[in-house]
Amino acid sequence: MKNYIQPGNQVSIPAPADVSSGQGVLAGSLFGVAVHDAATGADLELALKGAYRMAKATGAVWTVGARLYWDDTAKAVTVTANTNKLIGVALAAAGSADTAGEVLLTAAFTL
Repeated sequence: MKNYIQPGNQVSIPAPADVSSGQGVLAGSLFGVAVHDAATGADLELALKGAYRMAKATGAVWTVGARLYWDDTAKAVTVTANTNKLIGVALAAAGSADTAGEVLLTAAFTL
């Protein structure tokens, strides 16, 4: 197929800000996990699918399968929808005091 580019599980974009490997990154409606450190504007590989242990907003309880959202201000995953970006579901339960949780990214795009 002449127009095929790649599978799309991982993509390269200019880093929207300085990022560290493993950090969540939101660029417009595109969310992924940084594969490596990158300075603002540098090439950044983003993983769009997969299971990751990510920073979690404290105070909320996650149940297995709960919808999870990215709070770009706090740079953490939350169960609060509001204006946050839907990114996937919880792979494991997490308590209110937990600072990280298991996330299955679904490459969901809610425009």
